[in-house]
Amino acid sequence: MTDLTNKQARFVREYLVDLNAKQAAIRAGYSPRSAEVEGSRLLRHPKVSAAIARERREVSKRTGITPESVVSELAKLGFSDIRKAITWRSNVTETGEEDEDGVPATRVTNEVTLRNSDDIDDATAAAITEISQTKDGALKVKLADKRAALVDIGRHLGMFRTGSAPSDESGDGQAKPPAGKSSGDEGWDGLLQ
Repeated sequence: MTDLTNKQARFVREYLVDLNAKQAAIRAGYSPRSAEVEGSRLLRHPKVSAAIARERREVSKRTGITPESVVSELAKLGFSDIRKAITWRSNVTETGEEDEDGVPATRVTNEVTLRNSDDIDDATAAAITEISQTKDGALKVKLADKRAALVDIGRHLGMFRTGSAPSDESGDGQAKPPAGKSSGDEGWDGLLQ
């Protein structure tokens, strides 16, 4: 970062802390009143943006965290399947009593079983965010937010365009394909890049 001023170099270091340009500008010594504008300007500055990219690559090398490893971890969350962590079923049993027509009365109970941790694959284990037990012994298993992980993956892969959502101009509750497109599946291709 020798080709940067001291303030610019400090901005680069501070920006990498939380990726907040305004706060990084303040911490680098720019006026809080103009920090938002300065932060935005610095991010567009060729030497500053090159220094940020260089530092990010260095951090990636040191930590072994790459875009591919992050996407791989997100995929574990996004494609997790609760059935790999627990099993459930309903049991129907006769109570030993009969109704007025002589038909045996039945009772339905539900059974949920947590799989042994040794039997859970690494991807499923990575997706589990919580396992807890209530006072009465009931178990709770919580997986990571699948939708959020899938949206993050989709954004990373450039699958979504902003401002291209289908509209419902007729008021009938049915989304319509973008203008100039047919109502077949091909009309939705415009929503993906």
